[in-house]
Parts: sequence; structure tokens; C-alpha cells
Amino acid sequence: MLKYVLMLAALLPLAGQAQVTPERLDRLAAESQTQVVEWRRWFHQNPELSNREVNTAAHIADALTEMGIEAKTGIAGHGIVAVIEGGKPGPLVAIRTDMDGLPVTEQTGLPFASIVKGEYNGQEVGVMHACGHDAHMSMLLGAAWVLNSVKEDLVGSVMLIFQPAEEGAPAGEKGGASLMLEEGIWKERKPEAVFGIHIGIGVPGGQIATRPGPLMAASDRFQITVKGRQTHGAIPWNGVDPIVVAAQIVLGLQTIASRQVDVTLAPSIVSIGRISGGIRNNVIPDSVELEGTIRSFDQAMREDIHKRMERTASGIAESAGATIEFELELGNPPVVNDPKLLARMMPALERAAGPVVDVTPQTVAEDFSEYAERAPGLFLFLGSGPPDVDPAGLPSNHSPFFDTHEPNLEVGVRVFSNLVVAYLQGR
Repeated sequence: MLKYVLMLAALLPLAGQAQVTPERLDRLAAESQTQVVEWRRWFHQNPELSNREVNTAAHIADALTEMGIEAKTGIAGHGIVAVIEGGKPGPLVAIRTDMDGLPVTEQTGLPFASIVKGEYNGQEVGVMHACGHDAHMSMLLGAAWVLNSVKEDLVGSVMLIFQPAEEGAPAGEKGGASLMLEEGIWKERKPEAVFGIHIGIGVPGGQIATRPGPLMAASDRFQITVKGRQTHGAIPWNGVDPIVVAAQIVLGLQTIASRQVDVTLAPSIVSIGRISGGIRNNVIPDSVELEGTIRSFDQAMREDIHKRMERTASGIAESAGATIEFELELGNPPVVNDPKLLARMMPALERAAGPVVDVTPQTVAEDFSEYAERAPGLFLFLGSGPPDVDPAGLPSNHSPFFDTHEPNLEVGVRVFSNLVVAYLQGR
């Protein structure tokens, strides 16, 4: 798998280079690019759904083994953790990637496009790396090769985290970052800092974008079951119409974000994605289900919104003689970048990737937040398109047309490598 020249270079670091310079890292990142692209194309052509990343994990483990890096496999299902031990004493830092694909049928027309099929919610679906996880894995493997090549001169060590099920475990299963941590990947050795990169998200091609503080939203799922009393559609006064009540609840919930919480503190969103009830045009049903998502950036506001939602729905239902059942499924907490860590790492970021773009908080979610709640974290966006193309005109993440401009992978390898070394060397 690994190119012979890369293996040779890893075994023969340049004499007299006790200091790991940025220039040395850049040279190694450039040397790794051909292999990084090869990894990316294999991952792209062979995606697997969340908690089903069997072949993906085997491919990663083989690559690490060929580098001479010992890996622990089978964590949280198919997760992998490995540590590159530096030649000199120092801190431990971590870099993390996700591994899973999405139930999306690819339409890119790439020569290495996925034709994989899988099962999702009991249906056969196409499977695609439509969110850039193929790029994430290959960039982290590239950084692993670079850092392993200079390990004798590292002042500290780096933990490599390959995490399954970032897109969410199937119903009835556990998975993702929370399960990796629950199974103790940081029990014996906890890193001082953790870094992650995500491809896409509307950033100019090849550029890094981030911000201090809240970067991505918490994501919670809710379901409200409105219980009325069934009757004939011609005589609604003989029953309690849960459809009308559900419609009022939908409107009422929208006043929480717009009228009940402090919009100057942080944005928030309550969206209904599914309404289900009734089977016939002239029968008022017994019940209606509403299902949706809550996005927030502040933990206190998050908890307050949950309480207000149940109170609002219950009050509206009671006014019509109906009742509700409110179910809340907590998802990822918000991704919050440690401001001090970002300030410390900014020179390394700018040297590796040029000026860093400041972004507004993104209402999409990522379970990198689980790591960043336990150690200072820094999460970055890397533009996926060509540098001369407006990202607004490119297919977004989760699109069947989503793709990665492969020269940008080298930027990701440089960024990961420079962040690790800059932190370890105290720069």
C-alpha cells in the first residue's frame, strides 16, 4: 500500500535535524501527497455506514502497521487509536478523524465513485462519503506518516483517533465520540489538546476557517405526540382535533427562538421535520406526531429551550382539551473552540495554510464536541473546492455531487502536522 520511497524516507530521517522545522514538515507533507490521494480514493470508493466501518477500519489498521505504528482496534465498534511516541519527553496531543459514510447515492461521475449499497432504516440505499470523511481519514493518515517520520525529534507524543459513527449510530445502537470516550481511550493518557479538521462548509478552497468559542451547534432531537379524541370529520365538536392542535404547536414553538430567549446571546433554531397523523380525509385521528431538531450554542439556553418547548406544547394542547407526550433525545453538545488554544496555534495555522478565515457559528453539528468538552479543543474547516471557485456555487456537504479538490489534502496534512509540532515545541 505505502509507496516504497515513503517507507524509506520514514526510516532515514535527515542527519543532524534534531529540530522539527515547519519546512521539514512541509517537505514531508508534499512527499506524502501521492499516497494520501490514493488513500482518499480508496475510502471514497468503499464507504460504509455508521457502525459498519469494517473494511474501512481494516484499511486504516493496515496503513498504520506498514508505517510501524501499533494500533488498538475494535474501540466503540470499529474505532482505532494509536500513539506515536516522541523521542523526547513532552506532552500528549490528539488529532481525530471520523470514518463513516452517508446513505446517499453518489452522482459525481468520478472514476472512483462509490457504487456501494447498504441498509438504512430497513431500506437498501446507496452509500457515499458525501461529507468528506474520506478526505479526513486520508489527511490524518498523511499526518501520521509525517509525524512518524520525525518521531525521534518530537518533544512529546501524538494520539491518532479514528472514530466511527460520527453521523450517528443506527437506532438502538450506541456509537461515535461519546462511546470512544466511554470505552476509555483517555483513561490512561489524556491529551493536553485535541485537533480536528472538517472539509467543506462553504470555505474558499484550500483555506482554513474557524473562530474562538462556539463554532458548531448542539443538536437535539424531539418528538411531540399530540393526543386528542377521534371523530368524524363532519362533526369535529364531538372529538378533540389533534391536527389543529399540532398546527398551533408548530407555530407556538417558533416563538421560543424569536420571542422568548435572548437572541443577542446566541442563535437558536427549532425546526419541525416530520408531521404524521391520520389515514383518511374525513376522519379526525386520535393522535399526531411531530418530530424535529433543536440547534443551540449556549448550554444554559439549550436547557431553557427544552423546558419552554414542553411547556408551550402542553399549554396549547390543554387549551383545546388535548394532551401531549414530549420526548427529548440529547445529541451532540456544541463544538466550542478553546480561545487560548486558538490564539496559541494561530501562527502555525497561518504558516501552514495562509490567512485564517473568521466564520460565524455554524448551525450544523459534529461530535468532536465530546472531546472538546474534556480537553482544550480546536476544530477547523478546510475549503474543499478549487481555490479559484466560489464555494457558494459548489455542492454542499451531504449532497450526492459533493467532491474534494485533492490538492487541498496536502494543506490538511500540513495543518495537522504543524499544529502538533508547534504545540509540542511550545511555539
